[in-house]
Amino acid sequence: MTLTTPGLLFPAISLLLLAYTNRFLVLAQLIRELNAREGDTLRPLVRAQIDNLRKRIKLIRFMQVWGVIAFLLCTLSMFALFIDVALTGIVLFGASLCCLTLSLIISLYEIHISCDAIEIELQNIEKKPSS
Repeated sequence: MTLTTPGLLFPAISLLLLAYTNRFLVLAQLIRELNAREGDTLRPLVRAQIDNLRKRIKLIRFMQVWGVIAFLLCTLSMFALFIDVALTGIVLFGASLCCLTLSLIISLYEIHISCDAIEIELQNIEKKPSS
């Protein structure tokens, strides 16, 4: 394995971490808007949304953690290959791929939960009287 092999993951992991950060920022903004809109009382719909948002924030944190670990392991892999310790570099690169895979699986689950949040909104819309 050459030094460029783990180097190929750098742009992918960087973009992935950027996407995770954007998801986090959107959720944070949504939570702030929900807090400002609801005031002192909470409707049952909002309680369901809060549970969903809390779960999604935790998942995004785990997505970011595993993505950063993948990035660090990839960097260490490149360093090991640079100082000509090939076996260590290969093992670190494999571990990096495993962490990246875990991050993506968590991301897939978070997307599933995001769809549940939309379903909560759709159910609320359906409950409204027709004109």
